[in-house]
Amino acid sequence: MTCPTTLAGWLSHCERLHPVGIDLSLDRVAQVRARMGLHFDVPVVTVAGTNGKGSTCAMLESIAMQAGYRVGLYTSPHLIDFEERCRVQGTAVDAQRLLPHFEAVEALRGDVPLTYFEFTTLAILRLLSEAGLDLVILEVGLGGRLDAVNVIDADCVVITSIDIDHVEYLGPDRESIGREKAHVMRPGRPAIVSDPMPPQSVLDHGKSIGADLWLSGRDFVFSGDRQQWQWAGRSQRFSGLGYPALRGANQLINAAGVLAAFEAIRPRLPVTAQAVRAGIALVELPGRFQVVPGQPTLVLDVAHNDQSVATLAVNLDQMGFFPRTRAVFGAMRDKDVGSMLRRMAPLVDEWHFCDLDTPRAARAEALASQWSLVQAALSATQRRDVPVHLHASPPEGLRAAWDRAEPTDRIVVFGSFYTVGPVLKSGLPQRAAPHIGATP
Repeated sequence: MTCPTTLAGWLSHCERLHPVGIDLSLDRVAQVRARMGLHFDVPVVTVAGTNGKGSTCAMLESIAMQAGYRVGLYTSPHLIDFEERCRVQGTAVDAQRLLPHFEAVEALRGDVPLTYFEFTTLAILRLLSEAGLDLVILEVGLGGRLDAVNVIDADCVVITSIDIDHVEYLGPDRESIGREKAHVMRPGRPAIVSDPMPPQSVLDHGKSIGADLWLSGRDFVFSGDRQQWQWAGRSQRFSGLGYPALRGANQLINAAGVLAAFEAIRPRLPVTAQAVRAGIALVELPGRFQVVPGQPTLVLDVAHNDQSVATLAVNLDQMGFFPRTRAVFGAMRDKDVGSMLRRMAPLVDEWHFCDLDTPRAARAEALASQWSLVQAALSATQRRDVPVHLHASPPEGLRAAWDRAEPTDRIVVFGSFYTVGPVLKSGLPQRAAPHIGATP
């Protein structure tokens, strides 16, 4: 074949190689990885779980960079541009840097029909292996056991909170899902379980293979007050820590797992207390309870399953009083949309349901129908007259919510990367009406 000359061309090529988008198996990617001779000579930390993976990866990256290390990160999916999936020193790599690695995967795959995710994962792993790094951080895409990232033997793994998601691939309950995610562990190597109440299947698998299990509440603990928090591991302690720059009720749980990971790999990659403090204070991650300053208040969150939406609801409730909250929402049709809507029902005064630019998405009409069922199930005292609007895209939904909002209102955009990403890409609207206190 004639090789594409642009990243967009390569991505289109990857989409055509395999008849389905998700085909969980390690056989194909392991075969091509062996042909590539792909390996890492520096510590690799793999992060798996349902929620909190992105935050955990961002904090690992930020602290290591503050310690003076050269860090590479692979994460997925992306919010706006594909290049976000591969970061070196906190910056997304340029598209041109990726092209030789796509070419290398194509040259060596032969007739192996890699999926889009497998092909792009191998290309990014090859770039990271040649980038002269001190630490590589890999975020698992889906599950763990059969995810393409699991082709790499991690020196340390972090398993974040586990909840029910992707049931058609991972199983119907936390035990089944936890079992799939636990397979990123390796015998004799540290496995940090930051979920305070992990499924028993995670612990059982770790014990059965002889992983070095680090459990929250046993091997590391944390506590705090309104001003600061402290953490203690097996042999290290940090006190007087500032709260993570990432907002949200669960960020201390994620940060505690991150510090346990750094203690576990300390013989190879020591970090100072100052690096920990600076890394936690300066970490950034768009789209995770991201509060945009201004009027009305705008909150962006890629919460897309029941647990993450429950956390979003708690975070919103702790923000203080707003006369009205207007929600812009889009979600995949395989999600438990009804449960997410029930979580948000007490907080939302107006819904803007949106179509999303992916075949997996539920249509705005279907979301509205789910909301009608939620409304019907509420008691007479809980039921409110909540306006519903339908839109062709999240940016259109945000513009409509923005036009209807008063400066003191709150707008929440949530539900999927495909909801938040287009909003960030299109640019946030500007208020034309006078703000509170302005002269008419």
